[in-house]
Amino acid sequence: MAVTLLRGMRTPIPFRSNSGFFSTVLRPRLSRFTTRAESAQATEPKAAPRSIQLATKEAAEQKTQGFEAIIGIETHVQLSTVTKAFCSCPYSYGSQPNSTICPTCMGHPGTLPVLNEKVVECAVKLGLALNCEISMTSKFDRKQYFYPDLPKGYQISQFDIPIAKKGCVDLDLPVEFGGGHRKFGVTRVHMEEDAGKLLHSESSSYSQVDLNRAGVPLLEIVSEPDMRTGIEAAEYGAELQRIVRYLGVSNGNMQEGSLRCDVNVSVRPVGQSEFGTKNMNSFSAINRAIDYEISRQILLHKEGQADQIVQETRLWDESSQKTFTMRKKEGLADYRYFPEPDLPEVVITSDYINEISKSMPELPEAKRRRYENMGLSMQDVLFLANDDNIGHFFDSTLEHGADAKLAANWIMGDIAAYLKDEKVSIDEIKLTPLELSELIASIKNGTISGKIGKEILAELIAKGGTVKAVIEEKDLVQIADPAAIEAMVDKVIADNPKQLEQYRAGKTKLQGFFAGQVMKASKGKANPVLLNKILGEKLNAK
Repeated sequence: MAVTLLRGMRTPIPFRSNSGFFSTVLRPRLSRFTTRAESAQATEPKAAPRSIQLATKEAAEQKTQGFEAIIGIETHVQLSTVTKAFCSCPYSYGSQPNSTICPTCMGHPGTLPVLNEKVVECAVKLGLALNCEISMTSKFDRKQYFYPDLPKGYQISQFDIPIAKKGCVDLDLPVEFGGGHRKFGVTRVHMEEDAGKLLHSESSSYSQVDLNRAGVPLLEIVSEPDMRTGIEAAEYGAELQRIVRYLGVSNGNMQEGSLRCDVNVSVRPVGQSEFGTKNMNSFSAINRAIDYEISRQILLHKEGQADQIVQETRLWDESSQKTFTMRKKEGLADYRYFPEPDLPEVVITSDYINEISKSMPELPEAKRRRYENMGLSMQDVLFLANDDNIGHFFDSTLEHGADAKLAANWIMGDIAAYLKDEKVSIDEIKLTPLELSELIASIKNGTISGKIGKEILAELIAKGGTVKAVIEEKDLVQIADPAAIEAMVDKVIADNPKQLEQYRAGKTKLQGFFAGQVMKASKGKANPVLLNKILGEKLNAK
């Protein structure tokens, strides 16, 4: 639910509920107070009625209309450190409200911050992964603004000397969206602390403040305005999520707020150098949100209302599939940055950077290129490399001697279907990479058929065990004796004289019927290659 806080007197009051201790903020009752997208629509500039489909189509054709979209993203990544950025408090998502706080993260007078060195390590890791220049000396700054969930009245961040700058992100677009390689610039990566969280009451005139999140370490990644479409922006965000998960610096779960995206969208006439002034906040459906926002701005330009595109923060409402105003955006000067007097400069050495660089895992882009060099299709490459756990399972299967394409087919087919249906990850199933390689080998050497292989796979995924044990227990060894298969073929042909007559009259597709009957009789164990050879000879014999 999107909530707009309007200016008015706010009085902090201690409040205890059954779920924990809260600090409460009273809100004056104002007629312009909005809590839903529908009620905010009255503040939108009026435009001629257009269907979303038409607007989206026009957005897709923006280049021929003389407009182009300029998109940049500010991404906040919550770090998976044991303690907060500047105090020893732990943080665990879902903890009882105000249960992991101390005088430092509550902003009490006289307390001093102490930097968590793990935050610096994570920042350098991410900076290297994003191909950034690492600052040997950086500093912290105070970013001044007032909000009830910011206990100090300022945020410790980095302003003019960030920990990393001038990087880039390489990614491959999904095949279903046309594919292709893209490189997007990264302006900077800087360290900062998170604010607390406001829990708004729908039925009363107060908000509850939970400070558990206050002081949790964040890395903010600011992109260059290099993206032009919603799908490019969505894939950029997804690639950042993959990178932080590969590095282990964050779980990247958007539903927990561990990865949050502020999407800046501007539409301008082609040839104009100035950017528009718009900021949109979207934590889900980035692709649809951006496409809608591009359409909205194009319509305003075409209808002579470009002056109504102002610098503001907008929220995406999934139910109405629209963006709406949340608040007008503050300018940079409003924050009144100045150096943090309670923290020294962050000074790192080349040896420190080299040590971290040596410990870095293989990143998504390098993995995609490695898989591509194996001869896999881009669809295979993206599926296997986009999830670190799946990529690790695939690599382990290859280490046991499996063919890359066959392993990819099994993982992307039956295994992926099971993961989707059961809503589990690949490291939660009982099948091991070793047994998948054994299954592939058993089919390849003719011990079992592909059909039997699927049955064995289903059992291994659900119950575990070994391929050899399942084959022996259920007597699933493939029948490869020509005499045995010939006897079954003769019986099936003798039992179906009508179909034999139709086949020899020209309905050759009936060969599939005969093959199916033989497979049924053999309980799926007949060697399919040998079966089709013998069956063809018998059916076409005079």
